[in-house]
Amino acid sequence: MWDGVSVRYDVAVIGAGPGGSAAATHLARGGARVVLVDRAARGRDKSCGDGLTPRAMHEFARLGYDPTPYHRTDGLRIVARERQREVRWPERAGFPGCGSVIRRVDLDAGLLDLAIAAGADLRERSEATVVRDDRGRAVGVDTPDGRIGADLVVVAAGAGSPVAASLGATRPRSGVQGLAIRAYAPSTRSTDRHLEASLAVRDAEGRAMPGYGWVFPLGDGSVNIGFGVLSTMRTEGRLNLRNLLGQYAASVRDAWGLGELERSWAWRLPMEVDRRCGPGWVAVGDAAGLVNPCNGEGIDYAMESGRIAAEVFLGEAGPDGTAAAYEAVLAARFDPFFRTARRFAHVIARPRLLDVLLGGAMVSDATMRLVAAVLGNILDDEHPRFAEFSVRAGGAVLGATERLWRRDGDAAAAELV
Repeated sequence: MWDGVSVRYDVAVIGAGPGGSAAATHLARGGARVVLVDRAARGRDKSCGDGLTPRAMHEFARLGYDPTPYHRTDGLRIVARERQREVRWPERAGFPGCGSVIRRVDLDAGLLDLAIAAGADLRERSEATVVRDDRGRAVGVDTPDGRIGADLVVVAAGAGSPVAASLGATRPRSGVQGLAIRAYAPSTRSTDRHLEASLAVRDAEGRAMPGYGWVFPLGDGSVNIGFGVLSTMRTEGRLNLRNLLGQYAASVRDAWGLGELERSWAWRLPMEVDRRCGPGWVAVGDAAGLVNPCNGEGIDYAMESGRIAAEVFLGEAGPDGTAAAYEAVLAARFDPFFRTARRFAHVIARPRLLDVLLGGAMVSDATMRLVAAVLGNILDDEHPRFAEFSVRAGGAVLGATERLWRRDGDAAAAELV
């Protein structure tokens, strides 16, 4: 028993972002008593690219969240080597052939409303810490309003949060990390139906820039524009993300009819963690390192992992078996692709090799469909096709040759300004 409990719930969820709200919604609908604790007040904006994949749309359908009031996307526009290719989102088993762009503040509010409507209790402006018993099992959380006992603690507080760190859910020293910055800007093309990704960016003098850029149209007269780098990328000196974003914006200003950039947000995205569950607790979303290294997207995986945590807890595993069963599902469903993608992040850190790869990819329809499946987070090993078999083959080759190309440790040192 844990003494001093002021109230008990079946599950305490820390973090009211997409992963936390999805977990709380599915749990409450399944009959669990759920409390959702968040350190911020409703309506706070967060750093995010706002582009949502067909995988996210699939999770919206399972939650009953309606994205139709927001801007729909039909596919990707890939820009590289002075070429552009447009490719539609592939329609795969269970995944619709469309995506969406929704401001993060609006998405968080809508998903939180679903959790509350399902019966979850909300405690906002409340910092939570996980409390463990003398055996190391998570048995609830401490908040400024008192102790909350719970059979399961779901950590959905984001990447690098103190809560996740206290449980060992931290990035390995050699783990891949993303660093990104985004801003909003007026645009004359805000109703464009494609997410645009620039995979080989050059500055005004034609010099290659480390990283990749994006423009995601919001349909309301504005776009989300951003720039990201991977920690594996070799650079000379420190990178200033704000300067990189400014250079990228200048390169696409005429094409997108951009106005002045509004206040920028920068953030780090660890793409793997040492632990994502333990006795009495599970981490979901970014806190579990569930981010696609190829695009930095993790909202869909956050909602999906929140649903998985709920299904496992409500199923035969029960409170005592939830962590092990949850880890088994994640390992089978996500790890093969993420492992390959993290290896690929080391390979594309070499600009010359990346240039060669893009040169072949941009002229191949089959490769463009593979790119759309990877960047749309819609690989499906339960119904494998060309994309899945290609990724498996690539993963096998990269795994067999890893000692030849892998260099551990962060290469890109960037200022998050």
